[in-house]
Amino acid sequence: MKAEDIIQETARFVQTRLKDAESGHDWWHIQRVWSNTKLILQTEEADVLVCELTALLHDIADSKFHDGDETIGPRIAGEFLQTVGLDVERIEQVQAIILNMSFKASLGERSFHSKELEIVQDADRLDAIGAIGIARAFTYGGFKNREIYNPGIPVEQHLTKEAYKNTTAPTINHFYEKLLLLKDKMNTATGKKIAEGRHHFMEDFLQQFYGEWNGER
Repeated sequence: MKAEDIIQETARFVQTRLKDAESGHDWWHIQRVWSNTKLILQTEEADVLVCELTALLHDIADSKFHDGDETIGPRIAGEFLQTVGLDVERIEQVQAIILNMSFKASLGERSFHSKELEIVQDADRLDAIGAIGIARAFTYGGFKNREIYNPGIPVEQHLTKEAYKNTTAPTINHFYEKLLLLKDKMNTATGKKIAEGRHHFMEDFLQQFYGEWNGER
């Protein structure tokens, strides 16, 4: 099967698989990350097929919707890619990136790194910040029935993966525990440039939020 055919077949598989997913991690999220990946690839040298396939499959079974199981996503991705005839080396690369690209993965020990990981990681992180990042944060907070904000619950800087995974803090805290940290964690020049504007948008949002919360605006 040609590379383009593999990509299109993968897109169809993911779209079907995620048709009932939580809306912050659904097909539209995948499509945006896929688009971000292709944008970054315009200025980066990497295996395009690995990058696009990983962008499409990176949330095929997000661990937070599967009792914290971080192996199920790479396993499902690998099983699917075998059916379309992708070579073993690339399958293993896609699986390794999926396992290591998340924010929580960066809080633990990482034994794998590649240019392809940098690209797809940036593409995914860009969708976690800015206007869409804000929308996704509150969508997931509502999905988990979390408070929007509670001044009595302090922000915690999670130093371990387990602490981050187990947090039940209000959504506003999530900005300080993850979203506002992503700008300085970008890998590529394109990712860094886009992240700047989206980061400032979140800062403006928070200023407006606190003003309204305190009856000042």
